[in-house]
Amino acid sequence: MIDNFAHIRPYFEKETLVAVNKLYNDPVFLNQLSVFKDKINIDEWIKEVLDCKTQLEFHMAFADKVFHYIMDKSCRNSFFFGIENTNPQHQYLFIGNHRDIILDPSFLQVYFFKNGNCATRTAIGDNLLANPLFAEIAKIHKMFLVLRSGTLKERIANTHTLSSYIRHSIFEEKESIWIAQGNGRTKNGDDKTQQGLLKMLTFADPQNAMQLLKRMNITPVAISYQYEPCAKLKARELALSENQPYKKQPGEDTNSILEGITGYKGDVHFVIGKPLQQEFATIPEDISLNDKLTMLCNIIDNQIYEHYFLYPQNYIAIDIKDNSNKFSDRYTKEEKSDFLEYLNKESTVPGVSKEKMMKYLLDIYANPVRNKLHIID
Repeated sequence: MIDNFAHIRPYFEKETLVAVNKLYNDPVFLNQLSVFKDKINIDEWIKEVLDCKTQLEFHMAFADKVFHYIMDKSCRNSFFFGIENTNPQHQYLFIGNHRDIILDPSFLQVYFFKNGNCATRTAIGDNLLANPLFAEIAKIHKMFLVLRSGTLKERIANTHTLSSYIRHSIFEEKESIWIAQGNGRTKNGDDKTQQGLLKMLTFADPQNAMQLLKRMNITPVAISYQYEPCAKLKARELALSENQPYKKQPGEDTNSILEGITGYKGDVHFVIGKPLQQEFATIPEDISLNDKLTMLCNIIDNQIYEHYFLYPQNYIAIDIKDNSNKFSDRYTKEEKSDFLEYLNKESTVPGVSKEKMMKYLLDIYANPVRNKLHIID
């Protein structure tokens, strides 16, 4: 049987177990495990992993421990809600707001593992897997590739393949999917589902686009970081993009991944919303497909805004942006002083004016308040 998705799909279960054994004979990989030695007995951990007989056992033994290590190191508290909106016997297309490359979908997996559920398959850009070791780990952990390079013809073909693969995963292989609501992370805190994403999902069956999307069991998920670990990097990129296209430097994506993993996040709230089913009935039949997709984007966004948790930092930021005290009852003087100190530190970047950095840093924290206040009709 021809494997039409071999170049983008993650490993199947048998392939995973073979790859794990190979990985644990790689001295480079084993040396990397030493970063966890302050919390985990490495020798016992290796033995536990090599004793695993299923993919889920491996994910629980390895990924779950790594995710909890990261959470313990970089988060003050983590809060999870909404698992009751899912059924482990059903498949879902989770569409999430996207703030951090690795951690956004990782919180979903942690929540699933906590409830004894299998991990979802997770979309990741191929530009983030330049390191062969990381690429192997990604395939072991059910990540599939979104191919972003190539000629226009190749990119169109890749988009059709991706659409077919997502449909195949959900309907044929009974595997849930997590995918970001747009192409790349939200840089300015203004979470918006891109119509192009929904259109891509319909490429596999454009004549029945809305029925296909409904069958996919689209379920919005919202993640809210008290402190965005990559806020400085995002603000810098936006500031440098004002007058010319931004060009990433070699290793910049890897740096963003590491900063996102290790950077302090304070409290984190993760919410699984309700699958969109009845909402499709509110979308008129007698409008164009583009208008239907726009309405569906708004429905997804509204649920994300509804579940987005606002911290004192968000209210402080919007008061500063608007030069008002409208939300002063949502934070203390001490919290404002601490946040101003944080902003002063984060806005100090060589080659970029402090004023520009401050503008974009404040946007990152203020825009979620604006979105929550102005739910789209």
